[in-house]
Amino acid sequence: MVDFKLYLDEQRQVVEQALHQYMLPEEGEFAGHVEAMRYSLFAGGKRVRPILCLAAGRCVSEDPGIDALLLPAACALECIHTYSLIHDDLPAMDNDELRRGQATCHTRFGEAEAILAGDGLLTYGFDLLSNPELPGPAAETRLLLIATLARAAGSLGMVGGQYLDIDSEEKEVPFELLKTIHRSKTGALITAAVSMGAIGGGAEQKQLRALTGYGNAVGLAFQIVDDLLDVTASTEQLGKTAGSDAEHGKATYPALFGVDKTRSLAKDAVDRALASIESFDNRAEPLRALAKYIFSRSR
Repeated sequence: MVDFKLYLDEQRQVVEQALHQYMLPEEGEFAGHVEAMRYSLFAGGKRVRPILCLAAGRCVSEDPGIDALLLPAACALECIHTYSLIHDDLPAMDNDELRRGQATCHTRFGEAEAILAGDGLLTYGFDLLSNPELPGPAAETRLLLIATLARAAGSLGMVGGQYLDIDSEEKEVPFELLKTIHRSKTGALITAAVSMGAIGGGAEQKQLRALTGYGNAVGLAFQIVDDLLDVTASTEQLGKTAGSDAEHGKATYPALFGVDKTRSLAKDAVDRALASIESFDNRAEPLRALAKYIFSRSR
């Protein structure tokens, strides 16, 4: 049985140490730009995506060095996730002033600097993945990791989902489109985190399909719960402005189904995630615990 609180704390520390090891220092002519990047990257956060990446790698690999091999990829995921938050908060998008309990990047540094900080984190993520001087799998596998992350973060993944999210504001949105928005905007990068861990860990095709199915379901559950928390939690609990979805006329599960049905749909998604990895042994226990945590989280 996994002591999940202890596991999560330990894994978050592993990721934090790696981020500090790999992140650019604040020095030289670009110190101000790097300061804005680091401000958002080290503002806290659950580090769910890198933790999922590491957990999936351990699920399929018995190599005791698998963490070291995957940590640059895990950090790349967090860099790209943080870039998406910086841009999501901008006045032209959701216009939020609070993220992770502190002032958003554009509120602290200015809009232009925040855009560039996001751009810097996006490209630095791919720098981490492709840098031959950093630990990582063989070149062919590394290329597959880069392609997986690029697709998940790009126009048919997170960026496309963000477009659909904005385009759907103040509109009646059919359920199929709502699912597409959630699977793209949030789910794609979470699925990529699990798939990248599996690929980097040398998963067989059957294992990769199962873990990708897990990632799809967990990613959807994560965004459904986000929708739910925006309605049920406070700004203090969330570390960002509560009620902003309704204020912006966002397409969300509570807006379409109400709170009780939304909670049921989130539970269904978690159940599908658990069913996807039924055949795995106890090395998958952290993934099972992570799925349950995503359903029960309060922020």
